[in-house]
Amino acid sequence: MSCGNSARCGKCGVCLAVCPVYKVLMEEQASPRARIQLIKAYESGRLPSSKLLKELINKCLMCGSCAANCPSGVDHYSKFMHMRAEMAKAHGDRIEIRSLVYLLAREQRIKFAANLAQKGQGMIPESLLKKCSFGSISADRLPNLNIKPFRSSMGETIEPKGECRGTVVYFTGCATNYIFESVGKATVGLLSQMGYRVIIPKEQTCCSIPMLYHGAVDQAGDNIRQNMNCLLVEEATSVIVDCPTCGAALKKEYPMLAERYGLDPQAVNQLAEKVVDIMSFVQEHLDILELQPVSKPIPVTYHAPCHLKNVFQPSEQLIRHIAQLDYRPSGDALNCCGGGGTFFYEYPEISARMSKVKTENARKTGASFWLTDCPVCHINLHGQLGREDMLQVAHPVEMLYYLAKGTAAKGDEGE
Repeated sequence: MSCGNSARCGKCGVCLAVCPVYKVLMEEQASPRARIQLIKAYESGRLPSSKLLKELINKCLMCGSCAANCPSGVDHYSKFMHMRAEMAKAHGDRIEIRSLVYLLAREQRIKFAANLAQKGQGMIPESLLKKCSFGSISADRLPNLNIKPFRSSMGETIEPKGECRGTVVYFTGCATNYIFESVGKATVGLLSQMGYRVIIPKEQTCCSIPMLYHGAVDQAGDNIRQNMNCLLVEEATSVIVDCPTCGAALKKEYPMLAERYGLDPQAVNQLAEKVVDIMSFVQEHLDILELQPVSKPIPVTYHAPCHLKNVFQPSEQLIRHIAQLDYRPSGDALNCCGGGGTFFYEYPEISARMSKVKTENARKTGASFWLTDCPVCHINLHGQLGREDMLQVAHPVEMLYYLAKGTAAKGDEGE
């Protein structure tokens, strides 16, 4: 793994203006430049390893905004990832985080745990759920899991409606496979409606980003090799993702880890070039997108996930373009929501302060739908809204599929 280029850091402070955690805490030790200096001190032997050092390094959303905006080209992201692995080896991690890493390392473990959790959800009284919390989210606001995994309910190849324009591979990620099947159905449905054959490899598994974030670099190798082996389909022109974090893994992390895991550099780069998020794919093929007219535009607002804006393109431009949508900007669509993988669980107070402002601004727009591309952002934003809120959180592709010609009127799964 690349250890970055921290020697370039001039301590200019540009990263402070874009770091979500620093903007909440306003503490120098919570800034990206401070973490870079701490890492430099640790690597030179001037600073010993400690649990406090681990805490300071880990109190980060890993959004990549500091690296994306650094005028000196410092790769904070790789540096932080490497340091997290060092700290995890030296000091271990919370049992729930270790359990998460253990589950994600094997698809059968994920499937078993998801099936167990899905059955358990229906057995716990709502009154009890309201008394429990999962980080900053009340347990009764967590999403229901799919009755069965999305991939097991779909064929491996879905033929297009009408003339075939091409073939794409769909990397569903864990969230769509086990939680948000409506996003998967909308993605496949829309691609099929646009004339694309969709291949969903059954062998795909967790992209490994959650494991890498928690220092489990060694354990992530098998997953990465497995995904590499099944996603490179010769006739497919694109590898579609509906989760920007999965997309960032396939497009950015895999090439950086190629040497460590003995991957073919040419194959890794070929995969990276093919990876595109579903909304960017639609944007590139707007000329073949057929949407039915509506009597009144649907009022929507939008939240841009960090990995989407730092790796791909936010869906805001496309949403503005759709005449059937009445887009109502919240004013802070580009600000982090505080979800950050497990950040909302590990640092609930910081996360809640971020999401509180966003939910207040979203409510003020008067929109009916709050669109966002990231499943963790979806979970976090939905969790911060109250049961009395009329605002519904959804993936933009669900909205497009609802509006797609020949599908919306049927009231099918994409609705």
